Amino acid sequence: MTKYKICVSGSAENNCGPGAFKKSWEVGYQIAKQGAVLVTGATIGIPEWATRGAKAGKGVSVGLSPASSKREHVRKYHLPTENMDMIIYTGFDYSGRNLLLTRSSDAVIEICGRVGTLNEFTIAFEDKKPIGVLLGTGGAVEEIAHILKVAKRGHKNVVYDTDPARLVRRLLKAIKERDRIVEKAEKKIRKEKVTSPD
Repeated sequence: MTKYKICVSGSAENNCGPGAFKKSWEVGYQIAKQGAVLVTGATIGIPEWATRGAKAGKGVSVGLSPASSKREHVRKYHLPTENMDMIIYTGFDYSGRNLLLTRSSDAVIEICGRVGTLNEFTIAFEDKKPIGVLLGTGGAVEEIAHILKVAKRGHKNVVYDTDPARLVRRLLKAIKERDRIVEKAEKKIRKEKVTSPD
């Protein structure tokens, strides 16, 4: 069975609404329990709480660090190393790390957040990744629907929910549906190659 990778993106600072860290823990736990791999930016705050939840759910957690080494990760960026099964040291600082983080994931969940979270959202949106927005957590995610309305870009591939378990379930369904569409297109292309003359 394919292990889908779900990124949790969110604020490293506590600018969040009440209970946001607890909901992030629950998201990480649900990602693990529903058979996916958690991917984070290997940072504090919302992502760290998600890694704790994934660990409690006996899941796999991968962190993509902005640093180029463990030493830099700890000393320069002051980031944690616990609760992750693997940390990939990108060396691309935060903006480059954000691009790799979203591109290496099958879907992204946005919780609370500030500008970095919006950056990860726009990358995932432009890449047409399934995106889950956990409402009721405060921060920048509460403005995403408004931003898309003002930008006149629609809400395709964006799922809004207040319940962590349901949001993870809905995102996994969206990933599987996307994969079915891709597989159907690939089969059609293979069939056309077989039946078309040289």
